[in-house]
Amino acid sequence: MDSDQEFMALAFEQARKSYADGGVPVGAVMVENGQVIAAGHNQRVQNGDPIAHGEMACIRQAGRRARYDDVTLFTTLSPCMMCAGAIVQFGIGRVVVGENRSFSGNIDFLREHGVEVTLLDDERCRSLMDTFIAERPDLWDEDIAGNG
Repeated sequence: MDSDQEFMALAFEQARKSYADGGVPVGAVMVENGQVIAAGHNQRVQNGDPIAHGEMACIRQAGRRARYDDVTLFTTLSPCMMCAGAIVQFGIGRVVVGENRSFSGNIDFLREHGVEVTLLDDERCRSLMDTFIAERPDLWDEDIAGNG
C-alpha cells in the first residue's frame, strides 16, 4: 500500500498542475511493473476540449499498447462514466482512486466489469477538490454536467 500512496502523490502533482493552470484539478498516472509509464491531468479548460479529462490524458500519453491488463491507473478523483468506460474498454486491470466524496463516480461500474478498485480517501485529493469547488462552483458544475 505504500507504493499506492507514492503513486497517488504523483497523480496529485498532476492535479495541482491543472489547478495552477486554471483547470479542474484531476490528475492521473499509469504504472506498470512499479514504473510510471504515463501521466496526465484534466485539460478541459486549458484546451477547450470537453473530453480532456485527467484519465483520458493519461491513457492518451500511454499510447497504443497490445494490452493494458497489467497496468494500474491512479486517479485523484473517482472516474466519470466516460473515463470508466475507457478503463473497461482497454482492459485496465486495476484503478486506485484518490477520493470519491466530491464525486462518487463509477467505482461500482468498474468493479462490475472486473476492474480491481482501491479507494484511498486521500486527504490531499479531497482538500484540493474542496478548494476548487468553493472557488469555481460554475466550472465544477460544467465539468460534472450536474451529475455530482
